[in-house]
Amino acid sequence: MRKYFKYIALVIIGTLISCREEVQKPKVSYAASNKVSIAKTDTTQIEIADLPIQMEGTNYLIHPVGDLRVLERGSKARFGTSSVNDVSFTISNLGEYEITGYLQNLKFQKVDSDSIRPLSDKPVLILTATYLKTVADRTHNNIMVYTLTDSDTNKDGKIDTSDIKTLYLSDISGENFTKVSADLEELVDWNLIESKNRLYFRTIEDTNQNGQFDKNDVLHYNYIDLASKKWEVKAYKPI
Repeated sequence: MRKYFKYIALVIIGTLISCREEVQKPKVSYAASNKVSIAKTDTTQIEIADLPIQMEGTNYLIHPVGDLRVLERGSKARFGTSSVNDVSFTISNLGEYEITGYLQNLKFQKVDSDSIRPLSDKPVLILTATYLKTVADRTHNNIMVYTLTDSDTNKDGKIDTSDIKTLYLSDISGENFTKVSADLEELVDWNLIESKNRLYFRTIEDTNQNGQFDKNDVLHYNYIDLASKKWEVKAYKPI
């Protein structure tokens, strides 16, 4: 009986250590260099698109593009309920002026055209795409904001949520796709201040280069004036 309890204790300890190692998996690897690494596209995945979305007041259709997902038998689709034989054909979810998911790309089409253009010509994983409707109403600047990962920062051969999250902007047409957060800085959050037409965001820099973002690292505070045609990132110091 004592051996049995000892065995159980070892299993529990092993599980805790394993979980701790999983949590502490670095988001940045400095093994080779501090240059941003671009992962190759996984050609084994089957690419599909959801039906197009048109944000209110715009003349562009947005086609979410992602990988076909095979579900475990009896499980439900993460986004929506469109599934046949345990295969989900729904890859995105639409909120108020926001598309969410794990998307490989977005493709844009003007309503009076058959031409469809991709947002990015490089591998990315798009988590959110938000249309700033209130900014468009006030300034006539039709802007999309994206949170995504664009690089294999932990050098594990793939781009996923274990890599650094970044902030991008584009026009509603998908053109002028621009990274506004600095390389190798993790996006913490962003917020729109409508009265000032400003997009505020915070990033954290791994200043001690331990591969983690923690209390010993440095937060950076920035904003962008969205009323301007030029998206200039300006630093500010609230503390």
